[in-house]
Amino acid sequence: MTHTERPPFEFLGQWDGQFVATAIHNGHDVRPDLAAEFALPEPDRLREEDPHTDRIGALIPARVVVNRSRFEVDLNRARDEAVYRSSEDAWGLEILQDPPLADDLVAGSLDVYDSFYAELGRRLDEVAARGPFVVFDVHSYNHRRDGADADPAPAGENPEVNVGTGSLDRDRFGGVVDVFIDALHGAHTSTGPLDVRENVRFRGRQLAAWTHARYPGRAVVLALEFKKTFMDEWTGEADFGRVDELARALAETVPAVEASLRHLVSV
Repeated sequence: MTHTERPPFEFLGQWDGQFVATAIHNGHDVRPDLAAEFALPEPDRLREEDPHTDRIGALIPARVVVNRSRFEVDLNRARDEAVYRSSEDAWGLEILQDPPLADDLVAGSLDVYDSFYAELGRRLDEVAARGPFVVFDVHSYNHRRDGADADPAPAGENPEVNVGTGSLDRDRFGGVVDVFIDALHGAHTSTGPLDVRENVRFRGRQLAAWTHARYPGRAVVLALEFKKTFMDEWTGEADFGRVDELARALAETVPAVEASLRHLVSV
């Protein structure tokens, strides 16, 4: 499908349980009127997106996959910051040929933003009505920013999986977070245990904050940043065997996290 055929976002799978995976920076599509304004080369744009995060979350029963690029609308930022109008909004990258972006183009992107959060709210309202729930907010991050041939960033500050819990009610749900981290660390992969740490590089942003605010005492959003060791961040080439290993590792955490949630409700 092309960007003119594919919906901006899709809600997939079975939504009758308490586990959801989101891939809100997965997309690469940009609507044509906006794409015509871009100066940023497509490979540079792809490098800042989170390709294959949909596949990492693919074994979770309920899924949200965003097909539009974060450079059209960033669903992990507050609404007034969700459209990159200048380089200051995007880590100094020269995105636009002639900034700032015209108001009508901004409005088109915000229509996607509003539609997404309206539909997400409708879906999660039903999930929350059944009790506490978990959202795996799946992202990825670069660790070779100095260049394709340069050394990667130090592992000490760049875990294989960063678990962001900045807006989480840790007094209530801290035990659930700890169980998740232990379960993901203990999941079987061909390289051995995963290095999983909390709030080292990222703390989670809008999707987590919005969900926690809307469902206090119910929502556990874990903003998961997988280091791009499953792909070459400079060429975009992916190791799909590794991607699928990470998907299985994430799915393997569900029984332990589900038991932790049940215990929380019963006490």
